[in-house]
Amino acid sequence: MTPERRAKLESVLSKRQNDITIVLENVFDPHNISAVMRTCDAVGVLELYVLNTKIPRHKKWGTKSSSSAAKWLTVHQFDNTEECFFKLRKQYSKILTTHLSSDAVNLYEINFRQPLALVFGNEHSGVSEEIRRLSDGNFIIPQVGIIRSLNISVACAVTLYEAYRQKTIAGHFDRTKLNGEVLKELMDKWGYEEETNQ
Repeated sequence: MTPERRAKLESVLSKRQNDITIVLENVFDPHNISAVMRTCDAVGVLELYVLNTKIPRHKKWGTKSSSSAAKWLTVHQFDNTEECFFKLRKQYSKILTTHLSSDAVNLYEINFRQPLALVFGNEHSGVSEEIRRLSDGNFIIPQVGIIRSLNISVACAVTLYEAYRQKTIAGHFDRTKLNGEVLKELMDKWGYEEETNQ
């Protein structure tokens, strides 16, 4: 790895955020998942959770829509909801779902400066009732059109860029959040990805 490339990877790692994550529940289209991955990488999200309780585990992602973003994320796949939420609860203080309900809050009312896991449901039925019951609340993306729904990757991008805006103002990108051991592990992994793709 060249010194310039190492400096680039170190710079990106210094801005990775370990206090926000995306959870995708039974999302069928791997291209949607890959588009979400691309946005996660763009705004510094470190981890992505893929929960499949009704469909088989994904074996690959859509490379065109992700631009190989999966290489730069830590992706956790689960087929058991309880196991997934047990891991989430250890790291994130709140789990919020995207769901239109009477108690849903506006996206722009969320405090993204706290550790958050954000759940997006599948393309047809959205977040399941089980996940909504296990979560801490719901939020909606305000819209004034007729259809009142967005593609999952678009909804995720809108949400994450509001998180990015708030976290930038709060100075979250001005300091490294990952400890030395995690940084070394990821640098080794990313360096290996670089070498194997040359």
